[in-house]
Amino acid sequence: MKKTVACLVATLALSACGTEEPAVTSTMQVSSAGITPLGDADKKMKTLRPEAPAQLMVKDVRVGQHEGFERVVFELEGDGDPGWHIDYTASPAQQGSGNAISYEGSTALEVNIDGTVYPFEMGKKDPNIGTVAGAGGNVKQIVSAGTFEGRSQFVIGLNKELPYSVEVLRGPTRVIIDIRSND
Repeated sequence: MKKTVACLVATLALSACGTEEPAVTSTMQVSSAGITPLGDADKKMKTLRPEAPAQLMVKDVRVGQHEGFERVVFELEGDGDPGWHIDYTASPAQQGSGNAISYEGSTALEVNIDGTVYPFEMGKKDPNIGTVAGAGGNVKQIVSAGTFEGRSQFVIGLNKELPYSVEVLRGPTRVIIDIRSND
């Protein structure tokens, strides 16, 4: 009996050392060189409509420079899936008012994230995102142009138009835009 118990304990201990990794809700491709860009990149307009109403707010915006691309991250909080409408423009205009949005750079990538609400509608403080500085590459800055009728608007000021991709990652929910460093 002692041998059976010892064998059982040893088997359980070894099975706990398995190489299977826990499931992760957000996926990020990583190579031996570091982070790799997500999705297929081109310069075309990209849009995705959410299947169901969402109640999200943009909590944070950040940018990072990586080998071969820059990543802009829009971190969201709340329930549901975001939608988006993203396209290059030389003259972005604010939703509702039509006022021109000033930005640094020679062109802009206008980012509209659908399914968003005002922070107070979720009982949250306004994160006051304002303007986020670029990381020293093609991205000069990201300007928050506000939320209007379920859509949060941002303008990414760029030195030049380059191919980009858009993906959503989970845990937390993030809209990721990877802008390649060259055509």
